[in-house]
Amino acid sequence: MERIQAIRQELTAAEVVKGLAVALVLSHFLAPWTYTKSTPTQVSPSSTVWAQAFKAGSFFSLFLAARSWLALVNTYVPEPYLDEVFHIPQAQAYCEGRFWDWDDKITTPPGLYLLSVAYHKLLMLAKCTTSSLRHNNLLATLVTALLASQCRQLIEHRTAEREGKEGSGNLSFYSYHTGVNIALFPVIFFFSALYYTDVVSTVVVLAAYRNHLLRLAPQPPSAANDFWTVILGVSALFMRQTNVFWVVVYMGGLEAVHVLRSAKLAAQGSLAKVHDPILRQSGLEDWLFCALTIAVAALRNPCRILRQIWPHITILALFAGFVAWNGGVVLGDKSNHIATIHLAQMLYVWPLFAFFSAPLLIPSFISALTRPIRCLRRLLSVQTRRAALFSLPYTFFTTLVSFAVVKYNTIIHPFTLADNRHYMFYIFRYTILRSPTIRLALVPAHTLCRWLMWDQLAGTSHATNPPTPSAPTTKPPTVRDDTNQHPVAPATTTAGSLAFLDEDPASSTSPPTSTALLWLLTTALSLVTAPLVEPRYFILPWVFYRLLLPSWSVSDSIGDATPATSGAGRSPAAAAWLWKVGRRIDVRLVLETSWFLVLNAGTMYMFLSRPFYWRDGEGRLLDGGRVQRFMW
Repeated sequence: MERIQAIRQELTAAEVVKGLAVALVLSHFLAPWTYTKSTPTQVSPSSTVWAQAFKAGSFFSLFLAARSWLALVNTYVPEPYLDEVFHIPQAQAYCEGRFWDWDDKITTPPGLYLLSVAYHKLLMLAKCTTSSLRHNNLLATLVTALLASQCRQLIEHRTAEREGKEGSGNLSFYSYHTGVNIALFPVIFFFSALYYTDVVSTVVVLAAYRNHLLRLAPQPPSAANDFWTVILGVSALFMRQTNVFWVVVYMGGLEAVHVLRSAKLAAQGSLAKVHDPILRQSGLEDWLFCALTIAVAALRNPCRILRQIWPHITILALFAGFVAWNGGVVLGDKSNHIATIHLAQMLYVWPLFAFFSAPLLIPSFISALTRPIRCLRRLLSVQTRRAALFSLPYTFFTTLVSFAVVKYNTIIHPFTLADNRHYMFYIFRYTILRSPTIRLALVPAHTLCRWLMWDQLAGTSHATNPPTPSAPTTKPPTVRDDTNQHPVAPATTTAGSLAFLDEDPASSTSPPTSTALLWLLTTALSLVTAPLVEPRYFILPWVFYRLLLPSWSVSDSIGDATPATSGAGRSPAAAAWLWKVGRRIDVRLVLETSWFLVLNAGTMYMFLSRPFYWRDGEGRLLDGGRVQRFMW
């Protein structure tokens, strides 16, 4: 009751009205759910109304959840906590116009503080208080859902274009649900009520990624968009320095591949043609051949690539200039944030992903039951024997490398051992720090999690039969050639109240091999340079992984069978409706939402209801008697 009262005190009628207005505005920016390639007149008006109401209602529910969490934090933790002790005074100094004052213990650029100043000026707030500054991240969480939905919709749009079809501008239900779940991601949602840089940093990077996906259109980007790309990229660097890997390496690399995949370059000959099958249809030899053909094609067409990616090169040059001027990447406290080679980070990423994405792994667990039989069949088949033989030494080699990394490159940062307020302290304490034997024994778990997550990204267990090539669709000559991609079946118009649940066929297509390899490279660059293991560092790798994940439906595993009919020859109305919903949506996302809500509730409870104090060996209070709380 005490917590409910705290929420009611802050969640006033005026706040509810503001939240409803924000929800309506955000839902307006999303494309209407028509889900078809047909004309709008073929879509049921009632379906569009249901879709708009569902979007607004979901945004409003997300607002209520985030605003309630903020109200609880403001009530029980009114003073700045942990890193807020540095961030909030710095933002208040900026709000007072003291832009040259800087706390040397702050390591990140001032983008968050500048944005907070603009936010307070826009809303004409008199003072930058702890509560008003925390409110920035609440709004950023809602915008995260919007931008993530738009990014996923654009990914499906570009996928349809690569498959030789006219991309749809409509928003699939899978895209929207993906965006909401990304906003509910526990590490993001937890910091929506604290004044940290991570949530706003994610928003700015997603804005840059959305612009990047728009640049992948068949037409070359305009000069105005080139400059806008530079502005967004620099803005991302103003939030966190490590964002340079995503706005330069990942997005710039994808744009380079986009140019090399064009029809004109393919016409130069086989050496200039990029081998880039979708990940579901590629193996180890395809990954190597993909990287090789990209390198050869890039050497033969440097000018075309430079025309496309010069904004990303400009961002990199500006970042290099900053590093030279600053004497390093970190702004302050350089002694505790020295870049190093920490390869074990690429082992930790897979269990962390598997933990948060546990509901998404259901198809992979089902596939694992029959995997030995399928591997044996591949070895016996002449057509698939070579790929199967490649996979055996690959698995052995990666496992051997993992053992070597664990033995020779496990780094324990002093902060991990000294701060028992973070969950990572206990994870290390009860696993890695117990003994070297346990460290090595965890390698099979790392390997299994890596296979599970890569299997989901590839979508190898999402379809009973792999897609087969079909005749190419007639396209204008300016559109790039994607003979390695296969068109999907055209969507059909759906009438009735379930129309807004229909999916874009492109949502179930796995990403190209080049995209997956670039994601893996960028993740490695962003993580292996950090000696400290912290869940916040894994936010962007997880977000981009989650955006690339293809959809899955019940019919992919059990076919098109219908539920048992009644004696009259028809299913009961409720069962039939549930069956249709189960076939039209990715039920894993419903489980993912539930899982995130459970994790958020648990971490919120630990933060608010399980405070503790630091004491020395004689029981005397340390840290000035301040309350300590558990957090990510």
